[in-house]
Amino acid sequence: MISSSIPIFLASKSPRRRKLLKQLNIKFKSFSVEMDEKIHRNEKPSNSVLRLSKEKLGLARLKVKKGIVITADTIVVLNKTVLGKPKNKKDAFRILKLLSGKTHFVYTGYSIFNFTNNKTISECEKTEVTFRDLTDEEIKEYINGGSPMDKAGAYGIQDDFGAVFINKINGCYYNVVGLPLAKFYHALLRIL
Repeated sequence: MISSSIPIFLASKSPRRRKLLKQLNIKFKSFSVEMDEKIHRNEKPSNSVLRLSKEKLGLARLKVKKGIVITADTIVVLNKTVLGKPKNKKDAFRILKLLSGKTHFVYTGYSIFNFTNNKTISECEKTEVTFRDLTDEEIKEYINGGSPMDKAGAYGIQDDFGAVFINKINGCYYNVVGLPLAKFYHALLRIL
């Protein structure tokens, strides 16, 4: 386990990322940074999430002046199309209909900066996820529960009902939740 006297800050409003860090028994404080998470045209997904996590890191470093700062960004990609967070219920339905019965990829990029040694680590993880065929009723019920509205790809693999959408996963489960825990843990050890 990581025991550090250096304060650790998670610059993310994602409750899932906060829960994942707690799972590692890491003591940290969290805050959010506001920015336009724009994906550039013809940008590779891995490059997008790395760039966004680095841009968030730049903003987060303006808010704290010591310790370790962590940022991350997750996107869902289907047939080279990035599926972001749904704008509304209609958009959530459209996204889940697109994912139904298909295989997509989840990319998470994270950046860690240590003020003590001025070291930065930025890495990316990719996971393949296959949905089973979903009925319109299942999608509507899931949307009415409110779960998809703050998630890339309009679903949460960790959700009670969202979990049953998944037929198969190839890669890191935690990456789909929002942070590839094993890879991230080793990066944190390296940056200390």
